[in-house]
Amino acid sequence: MSKLLRGGRISSARKDVVEFTASIKSDQKLLEAVIKINQAHVTMLLEQQIIKPSTAAKLLAALNEIDPKMKLDQTLEDVHLAVEEEINKKIPKDVAGNLHIAKSRNDQVATAIRMALRTSLHDLINLIVTLQDSLIKLAEKHTETLVPSYTHLHPAQPVTFAHILVSYVDALQRSIMRIKGALPRINLCPMGAGAIATTSFPINRERTAELLGFSAVLENSIDAVGSRDFILETLADLTILATDVSRIAEDLIVWSSPDFGIIDLPESFAFTSSIMPQKKNPDVLEVIRARMSQILGNFVISATTLKALPSGYNLDLQELTPKLWESIETVSASLYVLSELTIHLNVNKDVFSKDVLHYSTTTELANLLVKKYDVPFRMSHKIVGAVVKTLLEKKLTLLNLKSELVNKTAENVAGITLAVKQADIKDSIDPKKFVESHNTLGGPAPAEVKRMLKNRKQLTAHSKKSLETHKKGLEEADLKLKSAIHKYALTKIED
Repeated sequence: MSKLLRGGRISSARKDVVEFTASIKSDQKLLEAVIKINQAHVTMLLEQQIIKPSTAAKLLAALNEIDPKMKLDQTLEDVHLAVEEEINKKIPKDVAGNLHIAKSRNDQVATAIRMALRTSLHDLINLIVTLQDSLIKLAEKHTETLVPSYTHLHPAQPVTFAHILVSYVDALQRSIMRIKGALPRINLCPMGAGAIATTSFPINRERTAELLGFSAVLENSIDAVGSRDFILETLADLTILATDVSRIAEDLIVWSSPDFGIIDLPESFAFTSSIMPQKKNPDVLEVIRARMSQILGNFVISATTLKALPSGYNLDLQELTPKLWESIETVSASLYVLSELTIHLNVNKDVFSKDVLHYSTTTELANLLVKKYDVPFRMSHKIVGAVVKTLLEKKLTLLNLKSELVNKTAENVAGITLAVKQADIKDSIDPKKFVESHNTLGGPAPAEVKRMLKNRKQLTAHSKKSLETHKKGLEEADLKLKSAIHKYALTKIED
């Protein structure tokens, strides 16, 4: 327990009570940001002539000595007091005591979370792009590989495996866009808001924001310290991302089962049964699927916490931050594993040998009657449905279909006379020709999928480039801060 806040209004506190309310266990992630905040704040105080040059020099020199990776003392309440305690060890208390002029833990923690979060989101976007790259590389190998698509978990129509993978890339791209869209709202600086009503010292909030790499000041002081909508927005974006990741995992789990047999999981990502030696279980994917549920849980916890709070700062806000870091770490780990698994995935190129999939081209048979034989689609749909029913009753497949059955069924169920050619039937039910004919924008035709893949590679390249631009801005701010520290701390200044 820090003595820095004891002996005034509150003389002492029970150790177990301090431990109960402390955030120190989850504050390690904020240490580097808190050090930089103090460095920027002291620099600003000096430039505004609020503190003496010698005081600033000693404070900055002491801050510069703190290892941003040092292990925090778990007996203290939070990272802010941990930094102050370190400063008190390095320089006289009458100098160290000026570190907290014109700031509060309230504006400091809000700033530190935003700083750590923007860095974490940069890393997260990189992981999403890495997964996209893995999916694209796999898709490029399977632009001609026919697989069934599913509706209601029943075989629907033939597509290519690459077509499915592009759908994952697109869903992930929207998550990137959402996260990038949130960054400008995250990258606003609360410093200078104080506890809730700013300060009477003549501070320069814009200068502090500049040194810390923020795009602007979060102006209203009540909003600055009391709002955590940026956490909620991030958790909402992570929940959508987690939902998409979970669905990808679910698809791979289903498709890897022998009953589907579309893919084969790499052995390094599968486990066997303790009793059944034949088993090859998708344990890794099942863990990913389960952990994605935790992200939704953290979002709900955070939303219900925030909705119950009055405006201004409340310590309830402290409980949100661990949920944020936990969600980012969980999603990040799952994205990494999924990327590695995808690279080594094996795809069955002969899946359409299964009888159950032979009916997946019946839509094109119905379309044939419309396009070549001038049958209204609803009537065509009814005729082909009746044809399928007859074949199933006789335990036959679409490959056994003869033109005579189509013509007879048309007369029986629709009262029309047709002379459908066998060659037309053969072409319409061929899965390869089915896919090739579906060359509408966004369709599964190999040429169209290749076009989409080329475009998606450009998108991932753009994501990387824009991320580098944003990171470069933060690096430039770091250089400004280091330059100021060098100028004010390492240069001997006499009062």
